[in-house]
Amino acid sequence: MMFEFTSVAFFVVFMFVAVSIVRQWVQNNNSPRLTVEAVVVSRRTHTTQQPVAGDPTSAHGFHTTTDCIVTFQVESGDQLKFSVSGREYRTLAEGDRGRLTFQGTRYLGFEPRY
Repeated sequence: MMFEFTSVAFFVVFMFVAVSIVRQWVQNNNSPRLTVEAVVVSRRTHTTQQPVAGDPTSAHGFHTTTDCIVTFQVESGDQLKFSVSGREYRTLAEGDRGRLTFQGTRYLGFEPRY
């Protein structure tokens, strides 16, 4: 009985997450691509470690993920946060000014002005 409950609970959570991801993807695809003047106001990383199945006690038994987040301020004063690749993250610095291109919550690029 407990196994059935756990299985159903896992399935419900999985479906909720899957539907949320698909919904965000559809919203982004239906959003216009915008290019606006912006300034990089902050950069941060968030690193998480998850145990790897089979050897959770080993020093190497972890999978590490690093998310790179950049916050831009646009001309209206609004701040927009985007997850960017590590390569893109390394090219951006606080105070950089340029043209930010995005679609919904999807970061498409930043062209700095020197």
